Amino acid sequence: MVLLSILSLLIKDYKMEKTFARTEELAAHVKEFVNNRIAAAKLSIAEKTSKLAAKIIAIIIVSLVFFLFLIFASTALAYSLSKLTGELYWGFLIVSGIYFLLLVLIWKTKERLLRIPIMNAILHQLFNDADEED
Repeated sequence: MVLLSILSLLIKDYKMEKTFARTEELAAHVKEFVNNRIAAAKLSIAEKTSKLAAKIIAIIIVSLVFFLFLIFASTALAYSLSKLTGELYWGFLIVSGIYFLLLVLIWKTKERLLRIPIMNAILHQLFNDADEED
């Protein structure tokens, strides 16, 4: 009887050690899984951030070149209009008036022309890669 109870205790002790070993192994796998998910999230954020930064830098460079083109083209148009009107200031006033009308038009339609396309571009950049990964 005593031998049977000692044997029973040894079996219980063995089962508990085996259970603890499995629990520790499971905890190690869960920890590794969480660390891998964190690393994947960091890489995804870094990739999206670098793509967005590259787009912003490209837009800034293209905008600067376009701005220089616009200055020279405006000056040329103003001088051309000056020859047609006979006075230098009329050419520059006409070009200024054209820009003012464009300014008013853009201001009135800024929601449709600027905010919505910019928001869509940002959302596309952020969520397009998530769709490709799945």
